Parts: sequence; C-alpha cells; structure tokens
Amino acid sequence: MSKTTRATLALQQAGVSFTVHAYDYDPNAERIGLQAAEALGADPGSVLKTLMVTVDGKPACVVVPSDREVNLKKLAAALGGKAAQMMKPADAERITGYHVGGISPFGQKRRVPTLIEQSAFAHESVFINGGQRGLQVRLPPQDAASALDAKAAGLV
Repeated sequence: MSKTTRATLALQQAGVSFTVHAYDYDPNAERIGLQAAEALGADPGSVLKTLMVTVDGKPACVVVPSDREVNLKKLAAALGGKAAQMMKPADAERITGYHVGGISPFGQKRRVPTLIEQSAFAHESVFINGGQRGLQVRLPPQDAASALDAKAAGLV
C-alpha cells in the first residue's frame, strides 16, 4: 500500500503536520468507520468518516465521527439549503477521484464546501481517511479544518 496519496500530498502542500496509519480494511464491514476505529484501537468518536452529499442538488463534503449518523436537516441548514441527501457512490467517486471506502476530504478532484461535526474539535487529534482504503491520517481537527477551509457545525 502506498502511503503517498493525493490526500497526503494536499496536506503536505498545505504545511499540515500529520501521521499516516495503515490498517486491514474489511470491505464487508457493516460500518467502515467503526471497523477502522477498531482496527486502529482508537475511540470511534475520534475516527471521522467522510461523506459526500448534495444540498439542494449541489455537492458537499461532510466529516463526522464514525459512531454517529449525520442529520440531513441540520446539514442542509448549515449550508443554507432546504434539503440534503447522500450522494450516489458513483457520483461521489467521480467528484472526489477516490473509491468508496477510501474517500478523503483532502485532495479531492473537485473542491466542494466542507463541514466538520463540531464534536470532533473536542479531540486533541482525529483520524481521517488518507485517500485509499485502509489508510488514515491523524492530525489535530483544527488543522484539518484549516487545510479544508471547512466550517464546524452541529451535524448529528
């Protein structure tokens, strides 16, 4: 497995300090984020999953703890929209350039508005997908938000 991806390159270019953590990805896991947390021996609240959504038909990226579900009404409101829905996997792959299970908010092919669940900022550091299945980057949530130009919002 390569530890250099578009995500890690984007973080390096942004001058963000991070560490890379590989784990055994289970494609059959019911909840990929929780499987990653277990494999890494990390608190599920500190392992964040990347979700691609549409709000009023426009793409957006949402980063939330792996043990929580996004509230679509709160998400739509946070982006000033009326309705939000999960993006179809094929559309998410096309927009991000990543495969489902390896979608990172960093280094996506197309930059879209990004939100991070505010509870993530209670952690000193968080794990976020590093751009391929079985690869996570660990960094302070404030640094992730800065690199993504992301807003914190109550999304769960």
